[in-house]
Amino acid sequence: MSAPADNPLIDLGFEIPFDTIDASHVEPAVDHLIAEVKAAIARIGALEDPPTYANTLEALEQAAEPLERAVGVVGHLESVRTTEALRAAYNVVRPRVSELYSSIPLDPRLYRRLVAFSETSEAAALDPTRRRFLDKELRSFRRNGADLDDAGKARLTELDVELAKLTTKFAQNLLDETNAFELVVTDEARLEGLPPSAVKAARAEAEAKGLEGWRFTLQAPSVTAVLTYLEDAAIREQVWQAYNTRASAGERDNRPLIAQILELRQAKAELLGYATFADFVLEERMAKTGAEAQAFVQDLAGRTATFFAKEQEELRAFAERDALAPWDVGIFAEKLRKARFDFDDEELRPYFPVRQVLTGLFSVVERLYGVRVEPLEGVPVWHEDVQTYRILDGARHLGTFYVDLYPREDKRGGAWMNSFITGGPRASGDFAPHLGLFCANVTKPVGDEPALLTHREVETIFHEFGHLMHHCLSEVSVRSLAGTAVAWDFVELPSQIMENWCWEREALDLFARHHETGATIPDALLEKMQRARTFRAASATMRQLGFATADLALHVDYDPARDGDPVSYARDKMAPFSPTALPEDYAMICGFTHLFAGPVAYASGYYSYKWAEVLDADAFTRFKREGVFNAEVGREFRARILARGDSADPSALFHDFMGREPSVDALLERSGLTAR
Repeated sequence: MSAPADNPLIDLGFEIPFDTIDASHVEPAVDHLIAEVKAAIARIGALEDPPTYANTLEALEQAAEPLERAVGVVGHLESVRTTEALRAAYNVVRPRVSELYSSIPLDPRLYRRLVAFSETSEAAALDPTRRRFLDKELRSFRRNGADLDDAGKARLTELDVELAKLTTKFAQNLLDETNAFELVVTDEARLEGLPPSAVKAARAEAEAKGLEGWRFTLQAPSVTAVLTYLEDAAIREQVWQAYNTRASAGERDNRPLIAQILELRQAKAELLGYATFADFVLEERMAKTGAEAQAFVQDLAGRTATFFAKEQEELRAFAERDALAPWDVGIFAEKLRKARFDFDDEELRPYFPVRQVLTGLFSVVERLYGVRVEPLEGVPVWHEDVQTYRILDGARHLGTFYVDLYPREDKRGGAWMNSFITGGPRASGDFAPHLGLFCANVTKPVGDEPALLTHREVETIFHEFGHLMHHCLSEVSVRSLAGTAVAWDFVELPSQIMENWCWEREALDLFARHHETGATIPDALLEKMQRARTFRAASATMRQLGFATADLALHVDYDPARDGDPVSYARDKMAPFSPTALPEDYAMICGFTHLFAGPVAYASGYYSYKWAEVLDADAFTRFKREGVFNAEVGREFRARILARGDSADPSALFHDFMGREPSVDALLERSGLTAR
C-alpha cells in the first residue's frame, strides 16, 4: 500500500493537521514509516565506520521519532475522536508497530554496535546525561531480549504483538460498554437529592438524544452525582452495578482478555529471566522489585487500618444500619460530612467556572516557575471544545499544548496527559519547543451557563497540568530522557504536588471567584472545606491501596491453575480494603484501563500513586514552610525536578530538592492519619 506525499501523517510538523487526518491515512502512513525505521536500523548496523555517539546511539534514537509521532497522534485520535474506521485502522497497525519495536533490541548487528561503542574512549568521556542514556539503552536491549537465542527472540516478538492486540481490544470493549448504558428517568420525583447542576446535566443529556426526562450515563460526572446525592436507592444500585460490572459479560467481556494478558505478561517475564512480571517492570523503577512494592503497600495499609475501621463504624452508626450496601456509602458519607462540617461540596461549584480555573492555574505556574501561558488561536484541533495555548519563558517558546475537558461518546473516560513532541536544548544552541496535551471528563456547560466544576474536578485539572509542566519545562538534551520519561513511581510527583495549591487561600483567590458576583470563597466556607479535607481519608487511602494490592497480587502471586478466575481473585484481594462487602459479580478490573489498556501501562505500578504521594506531600512541606508562592523554591523545583526529566536517578533528584530522603510522615499528617 503506497503512502502518497500528501498523507499528513508522513511528515508531521509542530502544527499537527488534526482537521485533515483521516482513518484512510493511517495504514499507508504507518507502513511507510515502519519501512523507513527498518532501513535506518539496517544502515546503523551495517556501518563500517567506528561507532560514535552520533552515528550509533543518537542515530538510533532519531530513527523511530517520525513513526512514534505518527502513532502517538493516531492513538490520541482513537482516544478522543474514535470512529469505526479509525478504530479498524488502529487495530491493524498497532500489532505491526509493536512487532517493529520488539525487533529493534533483537537485531544482533545493532546490539553489537552499541556494545562496541560502550567500550570506546568517547563513551567513557560522555557527559552524565548521555552516559545515563547509553547505560539505560544497553539495559533496555538486554531487558528486551538482546541476549536471547533466535527461538527466544521469535517468541518474545509473538508475545509483544499479541499483548498489543489484546490490550487495545480491552480498551475498546470498555469504551463501547460504557457508551451502551443509559438510564432515562421520566419521573422527576425520583431525582430527589440531586443538586441542580446534575439535574440540568441529565436533562441536557436526554435532550441531546431526543429523549424526554433525564438521562444518566456511566461517564464520571453522571456516576459521581448519582452515587453521592440521589436518594433513590434503586437507581443508585443500578448505576453502581452497571459501572462496576462493565465489560464483564456478553460480547464485550474483558474477563478472557485479562486472563490472556496476565498469562502473556508472565511468559514474557520468565522468557527474559525474571520470576514475575512485577520484577521485570519494577527493576527500572524506584521500588526495584515486586516484593518491595508489596512491602510499601502493606506498611501503609497497616498504618491506616485502625483509622479505616473507625471510619466504617462511624458511617454505620450515622446511617443507623448494621451494614451498608456499596451504593449506600457515597450518599451516607456525604450526609455525614454535611452533618459534621456543615459543608456541601456543591456550595463550591459557583466559585469554579472552568475558564477561571484554567486562568488561575496558569497564574499559579507563572508565579511558581516564572513562565507565561497565553491563548493560541488558529491552530487545527480535533473537536470544537479543544483550546490551545503556548508557554513562554521571556521570549523563549517552551511549548504549546491542547486542552480537551469534556466527556463525549467518542472519547474515552478518565483524565490524562500525553506528549506529541519532546523538544529541549539542541546541539546548535537552540531550544526546540515541546508539544503536548491534557484531557479530562469534567462537568460540561449546559446551555448558556458556564461549566461549574466540583473541587475534585479542579484538582484533576491541576493534576494533569502538573504532568504537562513536567513535559514542557524539560531542559534535557536527550529526548529519551526528557520530560515525563521517568520511573513511573516518580512521574506522579510533579502532577500530585500541583493539587496542593487547590487548598491554599493565596492560590484560590487567583481563580476561585463566584461566577455571578466575582466574590472570593467566604472564609467560613473555605474553613469548612479545609476542615473536611481529611474526612474519610483512611477510606480514600485504602481504596487506592486495594487497587495496588490487587495489581501486585495479579502480577506477583497469581497462579491461574491454583487461583482460577482473575476477576474473582482480584475481588477477593480488594475486599479487605472495601468499606462494604463486595457482590459476587463485582468486576471492577474489567474496566481497569490503568492495568490492561496497554502492554505494560500501570501494570505492577498502581502503587506508584501512593509512592509519589509520599514524595509530593513531603516536597510540599518546603513550600508550606517557605511560602506557597516562594519564587526561589519554585525555581528550585523547576530546575531540580521538572527540568531534569530522567537525566539522573529520581532518588537523587528528590534529595537534591529536599536535601534528604523522603519521609512518609508528611503524607500521614496531611491525611489526618496520625495519633490524635
